[in-house]
This record gives sequence, structure tokens and C-alpha cells, in this order.
Amino acid sequence: MTLIDTRPGFAATLQALSDETGVVMDVAGMCENLGPPLDHLLSPYFPVEQVQPLIDRFREIYPDIAVPPTLALAGAHDALAAVRRHGGTSVLVTGKFTRNAVLHVEALAFDVDHVVGEVWGVGKAGVLTEHGARVYVGDHVHDVEGARAAGALSVSVLSGGCTAEELRAAGTDVLLESLDEFPAWLEAHVLETRLAALEEDLRRRGSVLVAFSGGADSAFLLAAAVRALGPGHVAAATAYSDSLPVAERDPARAFAESLGVRVLTPRTHEMEREGYRANAADRCYFCKAELLDVLTPLAAEHSLAHVATGTNADDVVAGFRPGIRAADERGAVTPLADAGLTKAQVRAASRAWDLPTWDKPAAACLSSRVAYGVEVTPHRLARVERAEVAARAALADVGIEVRDLRVRDLGDAARLEVDAAAVPAVEAAPDVLAAVRAAGFDAVELDPRGFRSGAMNERLADPDRYR
Repeated sequence: MTLIDTRPGFAATLQALSDETGVVMDVAGMCENLGPPLDHLLSPYFPVEQVQPLIDRFREIYPDIAVPPTLALAGAHDALAAVRRHGGTSVLVTGKFTRNAVLHVEALAFDVDHVVGEVWGVGKAGVLTEHGARVYVGDHVHDVEGARAAGALSVSVLSGGCTAEELRAAGTDVLLESLDEFPAWLEAHVLETRLAALEEDLRRRGSVLVAFSGGADSAFLLAAAVRALGPGHVAAATAYSDSLPVAERDPARAFAESLGVRVLTPRTHEMEREGYRANAADRCYFCKAELLDVLTPLAAEHSLAHVATGTNADDVVAGFRPGIRAADERGAVTPLADAGLTKAQVRAASRAWDLPTWDKPAAACLSSRVAYGVEVTPHRLARVERAEVAARAALADVGIEVRDLRVRDLGDAARLEVDAAAVPAVEAAPDVLAAVRAAGFDAVELDPRGFRSGAMNERLADPDRYR
């Protein structure tokens, strides 16, 4: 990746070499189109036996002359940060002497994983292949050659001496004005690549029963499955139980039916599982086990090859997720996670596909509102649902808009969570807490930190703080 403008420092070092040897070189001309190895540039001016000693001298004086004044190109740090943000590895492949390239990296605090110097043109292909590079960013036609020889996507920026016409003629795949454009390009490229992987995965599956809660992830998975397989090879299963808010049922059915797929609404009985009712930290394990124990035979009954859940790539690395373990033990597939699609990417793709769920707030099951250790019962779940409906109505009455809202059942008391920005307004509106209390709680408190997905897990980490 082209990160610095080496021309001023390169020219100053060449000039110092010219002054030492007394040989006048066309320094400006030599720096117009940097890229070729140093021996190519020096050989027109010196006998062949002098070239290597002069290269050694150039490398010796380069750190003091060229490294300190060299600045990063606009967008260089942001470009590297974009690679890191998407879980990628940055390999700096350059014709520069490796030690001097490392000095530049260190001086400018570039977040680079590997530095490989002294390679040029097609010779870069071996390094790119060794490190599994799928994208190579450069500014020279020979960078394009290296990328193409390695089977990597060639991205060219107009920060060097090559023109757009020259780079296109060399066969570059992408042309950017500067590295400032790279993060947005990479965002789109990664999403496109992962969507292609998702489609390929679903096509290989042949048919799927999607565990469809109506949330953004499962809705997107359902839409993607229909695109890949056609509605005749896809069905949506929305499990009806006490833990699914009644308000979620009709919108979920309407969305699935709009895609032309079969909608199945089996009953699940997680409340009959002792581990679920006990509501320890592994409650979600028993919930997901019940769901998959119901959906797996249902899929077979309808000649569907797989049960697929909407688990995304963020969920997989989120830490404590016993529900994912239960689904995995029962053979459920996770196409979104397998394709590397994050929650943000699911929303971005959903918006591009005009899915109404693209900005739907997170809506975990009602049991997630009950504090660990407090028994889950149909009464508690119904009370939480009533309280959340009442809180939203009270907020609307006083003109307070919130996106996310949770009523946490702490036993006899409740804690209300709303968007952090809305906390001061809710503090000044006592009718909101009164509405929650009227749903059946002895006392209600407003969480001053606002809504946090998975807030109940905080009580596991520090139970004394949340007594």
C-alpha cells in the first residue's frame, strides 16, 4: 500500500550521493516515476562495478536524510485503520530496502503487520501470495502487475507518477483519487464479498427452515435465502411461546408472507424445562435447545435440509452466548456468521435491499428482561410486556421519543432503561415510571446509564454492584 510520498527524501538522498561522487545525475527526472529498483536508476551514470557499493551507500545515508522529513500521505492512517476494522492484515510490500522501510513505518506509527522490502513488479506476487493478500494497493503500473500475478485485486491510487490512463491500461481493477477514498471503498468491497459468500453458502444448502424471530438478523437471512434459493425452498418458523411479545407476531408473519415463503408457527415449551425456569446464566441454552428440538423435526417434515439461525459474526465473538452452543450442538447452521457478516453489515445490506427491518431496534426475548436467579414464569413475562407497552404509551403522551426501551424485572422491583440521551427527560416525567409501576411492580427505578443490550450480563460480572 502506498502510504508516503518518498520523492522529496529520495531526491535529497540521490543529491547527497551525487555530491559525494561528483557525478551529476538528473535527480528530478529520476524521481518523476519512482518504482524501479535503485540499480536501474544508477546504472546509466556509473560503471556496473560501482553500482552496488553506491546502493549500499544510499541505504546508509537514507535514514538520516530521508526518514525524518517524510510525512504520511493524506488518508494513510485511516486506510490502515479500515483494514484493521474489518479484521484484515496489512502487508507492506515495497521496492525499498527493508530496514529503511521499517524506519518509515516506525517513524509514522503505521499499523502494519508485515514489512517486506526489496521486491519489484511481478516479483511482488510471491510475497502477496505467501501472505494470502486478496487486495493490493499501489500507485504504479508495476504494482498492478504484481497484484495481477498474485491473483489479488489491484487497487490503484493517483498518488504517484503514473496517470489514470496508464494504470487502467495496465489492468488495475479499481482506481481511487487518493487513500482518503479507500475506507469507503473497502467497506463496500467487504460487504459485497461477504454477501457473495452468503449467497454461495445458501445455494449449497439447497433448502432451509429459518428460525425467524422477526428481528433484523433473521429477517435479512430469510430474504437472502429467498434470493438464493427461491421461496419454494425456504420456510420461516416463528416459535410462539410466552417469551415472544405478542406485538412481534403479526409483523413477523407479514414480512415473511411478503417474501412468498411458508410461515410456520410451532409452539415451544421452554417453560417446561427446569433449567430455563431457574434462570441461571445459561438460561438461553435451554431456550435455544427447546427451539431447535422443535424446529429440527419440523424441517424434516417439510423436506427442508437445514435449520438456519440469524446468528451474525458479532454474536460469535461477543463472549458468553450459551444459546449459540445449544444450536450448534443440534446442527443448526449460521450462514450470516459463516459469511462474516456483522450486525452493521446486516443493517446496511437490509437497507440496500429496502427491507423494513433494516433499522429495527434490537428485540431480545422477554425472558432476557428477568434478572438472573429470579424464576422465569408466564406471569413475570406478561408483566414485563405490559410494563413496556405502558412505558412507551406514557413516553408518547409527554412527547419523549425513544428508540430502545427495556423494563428489567429485578424481582419485586423493576428498572427502566431508555436511550441514554432521553434519560434526563424521563427523569423529569414521573408519569413514565408510574406507568411501569402500575403494570404490577412494587417499585421502579430509572437506569441513569440508559439502555445497554445485554445489561443483565453486567450483574453476572459484578453481582455486588447490582444487588
